[in-house]
Amino acid sequence: MATAGSEQAPISLRGSTDTVIEFLRCAIYSILYQRGIYPPEMFRRASKFGTSVLVAQEAQLDSYIERILQRHLRLWVLRGSVHRVVLAFAATADPGRILERWHFDLHMEQRATEDSSVPRDESVVMREIQAIIRQITASVTFLPLLDEPCSFDLLVYTDPALEADANEWEESDAKLITAPRCEQVKLRSFTTNVHRVETGVAYACKELTDTSYPFRKPILPQTFHVATALA
Repeated sequence: MATAGSEQAPISLRGSTDTVIEFLRCAIYSILYQRGIYPPEMFRRASKFGTSVLVAQEAQLDSYIERILQRHLRLWVLRGSVHRVVLAFAATADPGRILERWHFDLHMEQRATEDSSVPRDESVVMREIQAIIRQITASVTFLPLLDEPCSFDLLVYTDPALEADANEWEESDAKLITAPRCEQVKLRSFTTNVHRVETGVAYACKELTDTSYPFRKPILPQTFHVATALA
């Protein structure tokens, strides 16, 4: 809903797609940095969406992410063929053990074409994206420490009819977390009035199974009395 003094500006399907792709770029780099998947010196600060974000300055990482986003994902989002993007972290020593799984769900709110546009409040979009970036930054306060080397996978959920280049894409399992205990946290969302993006993270909970930890319980008497005051 527009507020007094807000700036209403039309946005096209292409413009909305550009916003979604740029958000995914900032979110992916911020997560890789905050979760310690790569060392801090591989990233630098930049200004996007009216706030400070992290982007890659290491050439190979930047080239890999940019190729996925700009060469493939952008066109698929433009066509309305993408429903979810997943960033999954696996233990390097055991790639089948997924430790953490971030997801970005994409929904079409209004059908727009490259030649048409819908109204949107740009300041609201920026505030919504800023809130998500802040949540990603704060995620280290509630997510378990990733205390072992990890690798990451990017998964894209698409329409079954989408034809992807077999030389660059292959079908994959969902990279689900199979740990006995798993928690999920729903994060904020944003909308351009063309696309709506909902975010969340799931993570494996660590079990204290190491027998080197002492297990203790309180020693209570067999019977005990509770004194009550008499009126």
